[in-house]
Amino acid sequence: MVCARTAVMTLDFAGSGSNISMRHNDSNPTGAKALVVVEDEESQLLLLPLLRNSDRDESESGSVSGSGSGSKSKASITGSVFNLSTTIIGAGIMALPAAIKVVGVAVGVSAIMLLAFLTHTSVEILLRFSRAAKAKTYSHLMGDAFGRCGTFLFHLAVLVNNFGILVVYVIIIGDVLSGTSSSGAHHFGVLEGWFGQCWWTARTFVLLITTLFIFAPLGFFKRIDSLRHTSAIAVALAIVFLLITAGITFVKLFNGSIASPRLLPKITDVASIWNLFTAVPVLVTAFVCHYNVHTIDNELGDPSLMQPVIRASLVLCSSVYILTALFGVLLFGESTLDDVLANFDTDLGIPYSSLLNDIVRISYALHLMLVFPVIFFSLRFNLDELVFPSASSLDLEKCRFLLITTGLITLIYVAANFIPSIWDAFQFTGATATVCLGFIFPAAIALRDPHGIATKTDKILSIVMIFLAVFSNVVAIYSNADALFRKHVDPHQ
Repeated sequence: MVCARTAVMTLDFAGSGSNISMRHNDSNPTGAKALVVVEDEESQLLLLPLLRNSDRDESESGSVSGSGSGSKSKASITGSVFNLSTTIIGAGIMALPAAIKVVGVAVGVSAIMLLAFLTHTSVEILLRFSRAAKAKTYSHLMGDAFGRCGTFLFHLAVLVNNFGILVVYVIIIGDVLSGTSSSGAHHFGVLEGWFGQCWWTARTFVLLITTLFIFAPLGFFKRIDSLRHTSAIAVALAIVFLLITAGITFVKLFNGSIASPRLLPKITDVASIWNLFTAVPVLVTAFVCHYNVHTIDNELGDPSLMQPVIRASLVLCSSVYILTALFGVLLFGESTLDDVLANFDTDLGIPYSSLLNDIVRISYALHLMLVFPVIFFSLRFNLDELVFPSASSLDLEKCRFLLITTGLITLIYVAANFIPSIWDAFQFTGATATVCLGFIFPAAIALRDPHGIATKTDKILSIVMIFLAVFSNVVAIYSNADALFRKHVDPHQ
């Protein structure tokens, strides 16, 4: 037996004498469309936007953030953990050993654990305030707290951050496979070392093949959960790098060829104190994953499952970070370079050194290739929301989806090939946008507290997060500007 339920809503427009009566009849168990009675014909045009917005909300409720149109399938917890972990672990992992070298092992490990805690706090703030605001995306939450200005700033930050990250990823992949030239010296890539320098090992061709056969196919997935298998492989490749580095370290420890690392930073003068601060941006931005949290949460379907996913991802990534940084600084000591991968271009002083070097570099390049689509997913979604804010859901518009995806992948390929100095530019914009997404925006939302749910602890931690974010930005911009100035004054430096 089906019980009939009728809802009536009347809208009176002052001064116009218009009266609109909307009746919704649920007696049809098949989910028929609502019956709308318009008693004043002149009010029909006023009613149409309400109907269109209602239809769009219904169509997007199952596909927000690209989760699929009307899809009833839910993402798995394991797949969500891998996707979030893949968002966290990127190129920054290779800079952690150098950061640990600067600040010392004890300070570095403590900093990683502290920042994992602050990341958990900021993500928890995002999700808790999203529930209160009934916001399905990060951008909607920013709009709820700060209006259109907040939404615009969020989209701009994601575009700058994700586009910069992806360009850097492609540049690094080109360096690893096809080599790079610096200060007049050419460092051979893996393919050049195997087959020599020829047209099909050149950077442009190698990246073109990578783009056509890896980036493009993975970039056309409409659900981030569809990338769970590639994300799992990406995390596995990061663990392969960790295991190989650990194995080499243990062998050299057994041989007695590794010196004890410094537990605390080495401070000799004012310059050495300032040098400590250069490690802050690397550590602060290590866990930023906030722009994909809502997408993963929406595809999980059950809000209660997101907290275990976040905790598992942070524990996994923290462990990988600490062990990678520790083994890296143990293995190379004071010779650890800013990108520890560059240290694997020399003789490691153990059997099969050349083979291990190639395995490490190839596994890292493959890792970045599989991280690419996860970061790209958020880039495409936010670009669409910024450019087409009133359009229907992106996954419902095949033509728009195709054009945006193709255009972004092409632009990233061109930038990575013909503007290699873009790395310097994104040292400024990327670092700034990253800390805004990870710490400044969530903290600002908690301090503004539009729904009155922030606790005293939330506000204290928000002030700490804003201080760390602003401080790291100032340090990053100053240090990078100083390095560029010195390079311009002395081009041989």
